Amino acid sequence: MLDMSSVRHNYVMSRQLSVTQLTYAQEVLVRRTRTLPRRLAGVLAGLVLAAAALVAVAAPAQAASLTQVTGFGSNPGNLAMYAYRPDGLPSGAPAVVLLHGCTQNAAGYFANSGWQKYADQWKFTLIVPQQSSANNSSSCFNWFETGDTSRGQGEALSIKQMVDHARSSYGTAADRVYVSGLSAGGAMSAAMLATYPDVFAAGSVIAGVPYRCATGMVNAFSCMSPGVDKTPAQWGDLVRNAYPGYSGPRPKVAVWHGTADYTVAVANATESRDQWTNVLGVAQTPTSTAQLPASTSLEVYGNDAVRLYRVAGMGHGTPVDPGSGVDQCGTAAAYFLDTICSAYRDALFFGLDRGAGPTPTPSPSPTVTPSPTATPSPTCVTASNYAHVSAGRAYHSGGYAYANGSNQRMGLYNTFHTTALRQTAPNHWIIGC
Repeated sequence: MLDMSSVRHNYVMSRQLSVTQLTYAQEVLVRRTRTLPRRLAGVLAGLVLAAAALVAVAAPAQAASLTQVTGFGSNPGNLAMYAYRPDGLPSGAPAVVLLHGCTQNAAGYFANSGWQKYADQWKFTLIVPQQSSANNSSSCFNWFETGDTSRGQGEALSIKQMVDHARSSYGTAADRVYVSGLSAGGAMSAAMLATYPDVFAAGSVIAGVPYRCATGMVNAFSCMSPGVDKTPAQWGDLVRNAYPGYSGPRPKVAVWHGTADYTVAVANATESRDQWTNVLGVAQTPTSTAQLPASTSLEVYGNDAVRLYRVAGMGHGTPVDPGSGVDQCGTAAAYFLDTICSAYRDALFFGLDRGAGPTPTPSPSPTVTPSPTATPSPTCVTASNYAHVSAGRAYHSGGYAYANGSNQRMGLYNTFHTTALRQTAPNHWIIGC
């Protein structure tokens, strides 16, 4: 998420892609001949070529491609804008903003993330901002700088101006704009949801961190790992303070994280869950859970207001699943990890499969089964976090203890921090008795 050349993390892109445009030219040569038959042949050849030229002019435009857009606004964050508009895009179509990770670029994220497949299928625009090394030496969005993550300032305002351009120039539906990002882009996705809840209807944070986890380079690394522990209310206040006085609807949020992510600690997934459930006014206990492909667990909070996906054994990257299946997408590459197609799940969560209507109904949770209800006399144990882990009621990661099943963070993994855990099902524990 930062300049890994000067610290322990080292991002390397597997390939660089660039966007090119093809131009076509046709030259017709008719040579004069001395005999009448050859002259007639030349005339006929000219007519054939002219007819071919007319056909070429009448042919449909070339297939849609990712194209750079200039002049979209004052651009205080000095970002580049790229857009993809599939053929046959109707007026009033939705749009998804995609934010790449460190050392990546717009073309690479567009090509590998899998979003193009669903943009073509369900007809929505993709807006792909691009960071430059002039702003950040590793081309990371500056998620840790307050001047770039505040409403009306820096990179956040540049991204918002891209959305404004899409609305005015493409006819993008004002109430159907979404955002998703990886790592530094995931943290920036959280910043956009916090600072512009009046612009985005929903978003997803992939391998990211909570909004305002860090406010500068000094505390950015501790935010990434081992993570920062705050109460849900403290996290929620950071979002509410991003747009003081706002009382309108808040975007729903999906959080993705690999359980083997050692670049951005897994604890950030739980902290992000705490932040957005608090902002949306729902409990930190899931209302339902599900098991998805690639050993992925899904926890749903409230009336599908927040989703938390934990991809077992996955490291740091965007989950993709190459293939031709309905729920398969993307290309495996550096930081695009072959597990599950996150673009498909997010597209359903955003309601993008429901056409270009202005008010889609909430997308149902895919293959979700209700969580087991608590037994009449649930087991309740109060002990140190060390004792809970030793007894198999919890596990530890990155210096913190987490309750088995609910994955709720219990605090530091030691003998001094005490937690009350209640068993609601076999090997499923929640905080509080």
